[in-house]
Amino acid sequence: MKRKTMFDFARTILENVSFDPKLFYKELQKAIQNLLPYDLEQLTEWVTGYVKEKPELEKSLELVNV
Repeated sequence: MKRKTMFDFARTILENVSFDPKLFYKELQKAIQNLLPYDLEQLTEWVTGYVKEKPELEKSLELVNV
């Protein structure tokens, strides 16, 4: 059985709160603080693609494009 990574965990949470841009932003901030560099790279790539489908979340891109 594949172990769920912290990235997978963060992605699941972010997908579940994506209906609320403020909550998404807050959870993304938490994920960025808690992830290891490798997971953070994955998260940055995922968020960049995910937000293209959900323009209301665009403000959160400022967290990953620093």
